[in-house]
Amino acid sequence: MATWIWIVIVILALLVGVLGGFYMARKYMEKYLHNNPPISEEQMSTMMAQMGQRPSQKKLRQMMNTMKNRSGK
Repeated sequence: MATWIWIVIVILALLVGVLGGFYMARKYMEKYLHNNPPISEEQMSTMMAQMGQRPSQKKLRQMMNTMKNRSGK
């Protein structure tokens, strides 16, 4: 086979590998973040208390829903 054919095959294989790896890593991270959210209601309540606010349950739920909606986009 000609040398240029090998070069084209190698470049195509690299492109397929990079795109496939990116897609698989993205899906893995989406699944991981869905199963293990970065912050919980308890953590947010503690954080707000440290900032001097008294968080109500309604406000906590509202903030959690806002965070979920932003991460879903």
